[in-house]
This record gives sequence, C-alpha cells and structure tokens, in this order.
Amino acid sequence: MVAVGGSPCQHLTYPATVPRLSGALSVLGYNVLLPNSKDGWWNYKMYLPPLGPGDEDISTWEYRSSLLRERIGSIDADVVCIQEVSPLSFEDDFAFMADELGYDGCELFKKGRFRPATFWKKDRVELANPAQHKDRTLLTSFRLVDEDAKVANDDECWHVLNCHLQAGKQGGRRVRQVLEGVSTAYKAAKNKYKEKDPENLKLIVCGDFNGGKECGAVQLLEAGSIGPDFLEDGEQVASKEKAIPIPAMLDVAAAVDRQGGSPPATLVVPELISLMVDQGSAETAYANPQFSQAVLDSLHRIYNGFASVTGPDGSKQMGKEDAERWLTIINLRVGRGTEFRNAAKCMGWVDPTVDSGSESEAVAKDERPPIVIPDNGLLSFDDFVAVYLDELRQGKFWGIAWDLSALGEPLPVEGVFEARYDRMYCSSSLVAAAVLDTTSAIACPNKMEPSDHLPICASFVRKNGHS
Repeated sequence: MVAVGGSPCQHLTYPATVPRLSGALSVLGYNVLLPNSKDGWWNYKMYLPPLGPGDEDISTWEYRSSLLRERIGSIDADVVCIQEVSPLSFEDDFAFMADELGYDGCELFKKGRFRPATFWKKDRVELANPAQHKDRTLLTSFRLVDEDAKVANDDECWHVLNCHLQAGKQGGRRVRQVLEGVSTAYKAAKNKYKEKDPENLKLIVCGDFNGGKECGAVQLLEAGSIGPDFLEDGEQVASKEKAIPIPAMLDVAAAVDRQGGSPPATLVVPELISLMVDQGSAETAYANPQFSQAVLDSLHRIYNGFASVTGPDGSKQMGKEDAERWLTIINLRVGRGTEFRNAAKCMGWVDPTVDSGSESEAVAKDERPPIVIPDNGLLSFDDFVAVYLDELRQGKFWGIAWDLSALGEPLPVEGVFEARYDRMYCSSSLVAAAVLDTTSAIACPNKMEPSDHLPICASFVRKNGHS
C-alpha cells in the first residue's frame, strides 16, 4: 500500500494502474458501448471508414470484450461503474469480471435496455446495504475492507452513484436524475447509516452525463444549485431554484494540475455534423435538422443507382428488389433496422393488427405479423430521403456516414468531434489522490478502443479536516 500523507494529486496516463492507497477508494467509470454479444447487430457501423476484409472481427463482442478485460484489469480499481450493458447477455458478457479480474460483487440496474452496472472487489470493499435504483442512476454504498479482510472501523460509508443520464434534448430530466441520485445518497447517509455529518458524506458521482459544460446536470453539481435563468439548448431545465442537499461537488478531472491544459475528451468520434447537416441556422440544425446539399446530392446518385421500376409518373423509382438490394448492402440482410421498417411503411406496408377507426386490443410484440416490403411497393426519392432524415433526427450520424461509404459515396471525414461527456465528481469531504487519464488521437471505436467513450478513473481519500 502507498501512504497518502499530504502529497498532491498523482496524475497518470493509461497504460497505468491506479495506486492502492491507505484508506482510499478507487473508482473507474466506463461506457462500454451497446451492443454487447446479443442485443443489437449494428456495431460495425460505428467504425469509420468501414472495416475492410480481415478486420471485421474488430467490431465483434469477442474482440471488444478482450480489450475491455485488458483495460479494466490493468487499471485495477476497487469499484467499476459501467454503462450500456444489455440484460439479455449480461451474465455471459461480463463473466470475465469475476472469473478473471476478481470483481466478485455486482449490481445490475433493474430496468431498461441500456443499463448501468456496478462491480466491486469484496476483498477491498463490502456492500453496506442493497443498492438503490433510481431514474438511470444506481447507488451503492460501501465500507472499506483492510488487508486482513476485516471491515474498517468506520461509521461512515463510501457512496458511489453510477449514472447514465438521459440523452438528447432532455436537459430538465438530466437535472432531475442527478438531483434525485445525490439526494438519495444524502438521505441514506442521514437516515439509514446515521452518519454524523451527512452533508459532508463521502460521495463519488460518475458516468455518462450525455452533455458537457453546457449541461444543466453538470452545472447543478459544480455550482450546487441551478435556477430558471440557466438555459440548455435554449430551454429552461428548472422552473425554480433547485439545489443538491450537500455542498457543490468537485470535478475530479479538472482538479489535476495540467499546466494550463484541459481535461481530455472522453467521447472521441468522427466529426460528421458539419458535413452532414445544413448549417442554415443553429436552431434549425438542432431542432429540425436537414441534410446538407452535398449529402442530398449523394443520396440522389445512390437512389438513381438502385431505381429500376417505372413509377406512375414515368420516373424511375425503387421497387421491392431494388430496396432489398439497398438494405442488404447497408444492414447485411433484409428485415432489420429502422431503415427497413420505415421504407416498408413508405412502400405501402400496413400493420394488419391495427384496425383504423376503432380501438383494437393491443397485440403482443411476439404475436405481431412480420413487417414485409409489399411486392408492388415503390419507394420514391423523397421517401428515400425521409428514411435517412429519420436516422438523422435520431442522432445516428455514424450510421448514415457508414451507409454512404458502403454505397460508394463516402463523406470527406477528416477531423474528430471531442467532448467530455463522461465525468467524475467527489463531495467536499474527499480529495482525489490520483487521477488516471485515457486518451485517443483518432476516432473511436477502433482497433485499440472498444467503445466510442474512454474510461475515467480516480482514487479518493478523505480531505484533511474531515473526520
């Protein structure tokens, strides 16, 4: 073990192991990128340029999980907070955490498709009480275990809040989520654990905030409160003053002396928006995005290459076989993806279980008839563009860019988009004794990075003067 003393925060860069410190707790946060082994099929589209022959395995869960296993194992934090795991295959996908890395404690969030999960090593920490599940936050409370496998004589817990806040234009909900999570930790410290000074509890908040400095949830933690004057995406995130029940929290990555530099980005992906979206006005580009003329021209050339059926107006349109050839190229087979479902509807498919004009009984998902492309259906160019506009408005820039490339119209991607969406905060009673950065100079995921996010990690000790 390394003595803490009064040393300044140790700054590490991966590859490195977070140091074991006396009386400390180390925490790793990592959005590992769904899909895992079973849920989802589209992960290959996250890689730009498209993976070539011989490299296709790089996007598989087998390959990606090997990178995760190596990364998490070498960092060796006491507690690991993961986001974006699938409940369909969680036990198999992350069996390596216990079997190979020694994380024999685990809590999986109870609901949702993209779930957080928290792991810990029982020879280092003991779960004080069952975890608490809130809106996209997972609270675990621990007591440290000493080298003799005994629980430390400490009447205060270490509280770890694992977050995966709501994505998209949902600033108000993100504020409510983080406020609820911090308040739950405070109430646990005060009422459940009867801590002497619950306002100065030992709390670490980490995870994917789905927003940077402009995010109201970030403002709430860093300032301690937020009011109706704070705007995110041009909208209020709080109708009245809201405050966390503890002092403002410390942005751990910003606490390191970087000699004037900034904390590294944790989301490093191809810069696509400037190439793909018409920048006519900032408001329109966000609220109702439209394609740039260059992308529309590419889509027109692609469409003309498939369209082989003469439509009612005499123009060439895409028929069933044309649509199936297109879908096979982009989704590897017909029958999956929102492109397929939306195209089928545009071409005339109607759900036979829906009786328009009357209230029909709900049909279970597994009992619904399959969606099919009608034999005589036609997909106009406007509908073809509409299919991709729906992808754009869902934020699937990566999927559109992959499709364009696979269809012979690659975007001239040169730069990367960088943001610090993954964050770690500690309460005022704690101080970061070590911070570990992971960086990437190229867009993720890639051969060395299994996710579009990079991990965050720090080790914490009690601040001098806090008993």
